[in-house]
Amino acid sequence: MLCFSALIAGSFSLGGMAANSISPLALNGIRFIFAAVIVGGASIVMGQMSLRHFRAPWRHIVLGAMMACYFVLMFEGLKTSAPVSTSAVFTLTPIMAGMAGYLILKQAMSRRVLLALAVGGAGALWVIFRADWLALLQFQIGLGERIFFWGCLAHSVYTPMVRRLHRGEPVLVFTFGVLAAGAVLLCWIGWSDLLATDWANLPVIVWITLAYVAIMATSVTFVLMQYASLRLPPAKVMAYTYLTPSWVLVWEIALGHTVPPAPILFGVALSVVALVILLKEGSKVPST
Repeated sequence: MLCFSALIAGSFSLGGMAANSISPLALNGIRFIFAAVIVGGASIVMGQMSLRHFRAPWRHIVLGAMMACYFVLMFEGLKTSAPVSTSAVFTLTPIMAGMAGYLILKQAMSRRVLLALAVGGAGALWVIFRADWLALLQFQIGLGERIFFWGCLAHSVYTPMVRRLHRGEPVLVFTFGVLAAGAVLLCWIGWSDLLATDWANLPVIVWITLAYVAIMATSVTFVLMQYASLRLPPAKVMAYTYLTPSWVLVWEIALGHTVPPAPILFGVALSVVALVILLKEGSKVPST
């Protein structure tokens, strides 16, 4: 999950640079196809692929729809929201994942976990409202943040649903099923966007972003998420997302972009504190 947070952060920074140059449906449709081919090929090479793992394909459709929703709304939100602010919205997923885990898996959260979620949530809100008390009191949230929130809600439900719907398949095979289902859904819904896209004349940053999100921020992170979701409670899996804004800052500096002012960075620091609290909690709980 530590690797997951670092890889996911790159998609926020690169996605912010490419979001206005291509339809989110078109980009993510191709992204899921590439990712499915990569993961499916890896599972075949490792001798894990078997038809018996696809006896209930509706499971992959449900999970694929959730992740497709998350990724499309992420790029839609990045059209009008800064990468750091968007990634801060992503840090609200541990709270929602904890609630979803309780409703779906009956997994209760300890007081330490609740404290960490509260601290991390406060930090996220501080960044989302750009360290502006007046905006916070008036609950003025940007359009991009509002759009991406619904994607994060889908992502948070996805985490406990992986454990609920998994039937012992190898992680790579299960991941392939989810990616393939997501690719079919996205291409079906976004077929007109795919046809309307002038693929030959897209800016180079779009192709760089597409390659990165297909390989690193989809294929690799899906496997990491599936692996962790089968071994950790949902709230703890998503806890590592608290590091995402910090990683985004590293990406923004590396790409030569403007770093947010110091008051906003205080919210990022709170997210790191929340992770430390959860790591201490996690060290006392054996994995399943």
